[in-house]
Amino acid sequence: MDYEQDFGDRVPPSFDSRNMGVETEAKGFNPGLIVLLLVGGLILAFLVGNYFLYMYAQKTLPPKKKKPVSKKKMKKERLKQGVSAPGE
Repeated sequence: MDYEQDFGDRVPPSFDSRNMGVETEAKGFNPGLIVLLLVGGLILAFLVGNYFLYMYAQKTLPPKKKKPVSKKKMKKERLKQGVSAPGE
């Protein structure tokens, strides 16, 4: 077992208990977290923007115009109600 002789009296760095936790300094944000926050922020801004545009449109736009009822339909409705159509 010559691998034990390579280290001699030194302890391999992975097993050295004195250096545990010393090299744990902040190295910045995780790139995946940055992408997630960016995409999530864009989606949230899109949804909030659409909501405010919808609310603004409800207040400012006039109501939709109804389709005009055709003369045939008006005649049928009058006959159903028992009122004779004029000219008959």
